[in-house]
Amino acid sequence: MHWLMVLVFIGIYIAVNLIDVFPKGSDSRQWAKTMHFSLGMLVFGLFWLRVVFRLLGNTPAIVPAPPVWQEKLAKLGHLALYAIMVLMPLIGWAALSARGKPIPFFGLELPALLSPDKALGQTLRDLHGLGGNLAYYLIGGHALAAIYHHYFMKDNTLLRMSLR
Repeated sequence: MHWLMVLVFIGIYIAVNLIDVFPKGSDSRQWAKTMHFSLGMLVFGLFWLRVVFRLLGNTPAIVPAPPVWQEKLAKLGHLALYAIMVLMPLIGWAALSARGKPIPFFGLELPALLSPDKALGQTLRDLHGLGGNLAYYLIGGHALAAIYHHYFMKDNTLLRMSLR
């Protein structure tokens, strides 16, 4: 599940960056937008599946055990990533709704969450963009922490991630 989420996040960031590459009004630009929206909503759905797996399964311990401060920092980092996985799709969905735009999901159209309100839509769009930039840092920090654990702490963190 972990690596599936990684692939979906990579797709989200590729799609959002392609939007600006393609000319306004082009089919390619619309495709990139649709993929960004669809993959974002996929993250929202996969998050809840991830929660179910987490509740039903157990997470193997890190061996050797990290210092308590690292465990607390890791929990805080995971909480922030989980917040991104829930809030970003909801804010994006709300932003599209408020801007009166369709909410695509792989050929389907999701219902609007809000009535059209252009000013609110722009505010939510800006908030979504800010959250996307924050997510770059959170995801990057998460990856750097895993690399640090593997190469410097020489623990089983990466192995644990491959089992999830």
